[in-house]
Amino acid sequence: MVNHKYLEKAKILIEALPYIQRFNRKTIVIKYGGSAMIDDELKKNVIEDAVLLKLVGFKPVIVHGGGREISRWVEKVGMKPEFINGLRVTDEDTMELAEMVLARVNKELVAMVQSLGVKAAGICGKDGGLLKVDRKYSDGKDIGFVGDIKEVDIKIIEDLLDDDFLPIVFPVGMDDSFRTYNINADEAAGAIAKALKAEKLAFLSDVEGVRRNADDPDSVISELYVHEAEEMIKTGAIKGGMLPKISNCIDAIESGVSRVHIMDGRIPHSLLLEIFTNKGIGTAILSDKEEKYWNE
Repeated sequence: MVNHKYLEKAKILIEALPYIQRFNRKTIVIKYGGSAMIDDELKKNVIEDAVLLKLVGFKPVIVHGGGREISRWVEKVGMKPEFINGLRVTDEDTMELAEMVLARVNKELVAMVQSLGVKAAGICGKDGGLLKVDRKYSDGKDIGFVGDIKEVDIKIIEDLLDDDFLPIVFPVGMDDSFRTYNINADEAAGAIAKALKAEKLAFLSDVEGVRRNADDPDSVISELYVHEAEEMIKTGAIKGGMLPKISNCIDAIESGVSRVHIMDGRIPHSLLLEIFTNKGIGTAILSDKEEKYWNE
């Protein structure tokens, strides 16, 4: 008699089949950040997920931050991290340090992908003029070398995808005078997904998804239409740190991205669980013309 656990594995693979068929050769942008970047086991899981997506026919692009690691190094050299409205105040010394740290993280991720037999290329927003920026101000305050994306040239990413590479991008860009700026990784991922007209944009962070009740972790909504998300913003059901995330998601969808996923990167293999199962484990925000997979 066949062992029950093997039958369960077969069922899981069959459940994934329609998603593999639907998204074959489609682009998915993965914004990688939060605790999953500093825990070695979670980091391994995320990279394994991205590699598996590529090997079953997806075209993944990873956009990563490194805020915690930057703060650690800022403190290590005797400076104090400073934030205004969630944005890092970035003077010349901090910018230099941030670029060094992000490049180091980037090449570590490249090595992990290549150790699994997939070609990867690490780039930043300066390469090929990928991300062109203006200086960002926070409530009128000058916060230094923080970039506001004004133009995206995706040719370098498209060329890498065409050559069967998995592109891994860190969010540093240049202005018209070729000065270097730090960019919020969520914004970079959203801008790149929009420019690529990606089928999916996935945010890996330290939140489970969108909650119907902000105080109840068990009230995560599996799928949410844009108009429903907008209504939750109006009523105040979506607020605080989730508000800019959702606004970024809505913006991406209105620019052509079909679905945006928000999931907890602290859960092992959350990316696969969200994309390849009917209910998923996070929240999928979708355009009003899309069909829900899961009705609650």
